[in-house]
Order: sequence, then structure tokens, then C-alpha cells
Amino acid sequence: MSKTLLKAMPEIVSREEWQRHRDELLEKEKAFTRAGDALAAERRRLPMVEITEEYVLEGEHGQARLIDLFEGRSQLIVQHFMFGTDWDEGCDGCSMVADHIGPLSHFHARDTTYALVSRAPIEKLLAFRDRMGWDLPWFSSGNTTFNEDFHATVDGEEHHGVSVFLRDGDRVFHTWSTYNRGVEGFVSLFALLDVTPYGRQETWEGSPVGWPQTEPYAWWRHHDRYDDLPDDEPQCCH
Repeated sequence: MSKTLLKAMPEIVSREEWQRHRDELLEKEKAFTRAGDALAAERRRLPMVEITEEYVLEGEHGQARLIDLFEGRSQLIVQHFMFGTDWDEGCDGCSMVADHIGPLSHFHARDTTYALVSRAPIEKLLAFRDRMGWDLPWFSSGNTTFNEDFHATVDGEEHHGVSVFLRDGDRVFHTWSTYNRGVEGFVSLFALLDVTPYGRQETWEGSPVGWPQTEPYAWWRHHDRYDDLPDDEPQCCH
């Protein structure tokens, strides 16, 4: 015996009518993809800035200069991971991004290195990395101005973001950065939820009346804490 759903649902139509609507939306999706390709091409033509500051970070194997983070490759993607010096754990949203990185060999195949950088002491970073089960290079910038210089710490407050660097021999260049919602494109969870009828189920979305929704970010958790936190538990970052 089927169970009747109490929440709002999309309109039920014939297969033929559904296909007509789907074909119309597909044309818009293709245009969106082509626009994204054009934007990426424009991004590849951005100028760059040479980094002359000698940043010395702390990694699991000791001190590391910014150029060392490349691990000999030409390109470096840095995730500015929100983890303040006095925090006991990293940001849940930044953790969600890190959860989606996957095997680093895919980056390495394109001469690119991925690394996390936070202000917290390296011991805290590595302990939290072990808890999360990640295999990602992580460095502490707490003894440098790296976070401030790349706007990951502003007026003492942590901000999440991503910066990209290019290496030419011993020279390092900054090519691109993004912050806030600019980072969400790197989280496949959002892209997949966006193709479901209810989407991300957050109040900012343009959803039909009656669709299930909660306040933005309120449902985010570290992946090992979805079962043991009340819904009103405060989140560390938005």
C-alpha cells in the first residue's frame, strides 16, 4: 500500500508533456554551460602578480616556503580553510569543500597541487585531518601574514576562499582568488542537490510555495556529526 506524501510536490504530467518541458530547460542548461566555458577562457587570460614575500609556513614535515607547497609542480590551488588559532575544530563549510576533493592524483596528472592553509597550529590541523579521514596537505600560516595578505583573515575574522598560484622556476605568481559563494562550485553536493526537485532546501532559493526549506547553512555539519547534533547547534561559519 503506497504512502501519501504530505509535502508539496511537482505537478504530475504525461511523459510527452514532461519531455517538452525538459527539452526547453535543456537548451537553457546548454547555454549556461557554454557561458561557463567562455568565463573560464576569460579567467585563463587574467594577468598575475609576482609574490615577493617570503612566507614560511608550518607543515607536517616542518617549515615550508610557499614555493614548497607546489611539490615541484607548476600550479598550486590553496583552499583558505577557516580554522582560527583558538578554535578546537575546523569550519564545517570548509570541511564540506575538503570532503569533495577526492584523489589528489587527478590534480597531479595536470601538473597541479592542492593544499589547505589555515592559521591554527599545525598540531590542531593534523589532528582534525585525522578525524576527518582526509589525505590532504595542510599548512599553518599562523606565524605569517599570508591569511591577511590574501584576505582569508580580515580584521581578525576568518573567511573561506580559494587562491591559485603559478610557478616559473623559483618565481611564484598569484593568478586568481575567490571567496564566499565563489567556492561553492567546488562542492559537487550542491550541484547534485540543484538537480533534485527540492534543491538545497534553503530559504534563499526560488522554490515553489510549500517546498521544504530551512535557513541557509543551518543543516551543515561535519560529516561525522549529522547524527549527534541538535538542529539549533550554532555553526562556525557561513
